[in-house]
Amino acid sequence: MKKEINLLFNRSEITAGTRGASLGPDAIRIAARTKHSDFFSTYKVKEIADRNDALDRPTDYVYARYIDVFSAVFESVSHSVQETLANKQFPFILAGDHGSGAATIAGIKKAYPSKRLGVIWIDAHGDLHTPFTTPSGNMHGMPLALALGQDNTDCSANAPDDKTLHFWNELKKSYAGNFVQPEDLVFVALRDTENEENALIDRLDIKYHSVDELRENGATALAQQILEQLSACDLLYVSFDVDSMDPQQTSFGTGTPVKNGLTPQEAKGLILELVNDDRLCCFECVEVNPCLDNQLNRMAEIAFDIIESTVKVIASK
Repeated sequence: MKKEINLLFNRSEITAGTRGASLGPDAIRIAARTKHSDFFSTYKVKEIADRNDALDRPTDYVYARYIDVFSAVFESVSHSVQETLANKQFPFILAGDHGSGAATIAGIKKAYPSKRLGVIWIDAHGDLHTPFTTPSGNMHGMPLALALGQDNTDCSANAPDDKTLHFWNELKKSYAGNFVQPEDLVFVALRDTENEENALIDRLDIKYHSVDELRENGATALAQQILEQLSACDLLYVSFDVDSMDPQQTSFGTGTPVKNGLTPQEAKGLILELVNDDRLCCFECVEVNPCLDNQLNRMAEIAFDIIESTVKVIASK
């Protein structure tokens, strides 16, 4: 039976360090209109409540900025994902910043508590920081540490206060101990990490694949290798951060661009191979920021091309 796609718009940018990612989903919609595509009239869109209004005032949480407000966003996102899956629909998420990827994972885990989830994180960054290790305090650098249930206190550089740790521990409780296992996480295009993240990757033996590896082996072979690495998993979630792509090949329309990334063609080719797997239960595209785009709306246009092709594959299965 073909999958029923439910588009979830998550405009939260509460965990980002640069403003503008909240406009990403609408920039992608504009890209579709520019292309004269009927994509957003074909598929149902659900809006997830954000708390970006909190950004109009300072935060009291130095080592996990706006974590008090993010807790509410986390609940809204995880509930929407859980509800979509419970209704036998496929959650295809267009999000602002990547921080709420932790909530997406929590929603999948709540919907399928007895299932083993594989996570494919296509991103230039490790997103493995915690309040104990973060150099910036921005929580879009922390979603995978949450999903893995890791504090990484072995690499502590900070001393977060009790209020921060209260909210951090409450977020971890959202998983009810049902965290993603390190062996069920695979990075693609990872190339900008801090020492604390590298230490966690080494300690947990987390798998990662470089841009050069994709170019040497090709999208089909790399996808097959990733899917084999996750062969013990019952379900798969693909999270695609547009900063996995090279800004010279796309644009600078994302919060933290990093050179030497994937080309749009490479990203698209790999994603289309991965989403052809029957275990796929959720897909997310994040971090389009039209406020930073040096080529008008180019990043959103590239993202939409990938999204449109990806949805066609998912919907046909």
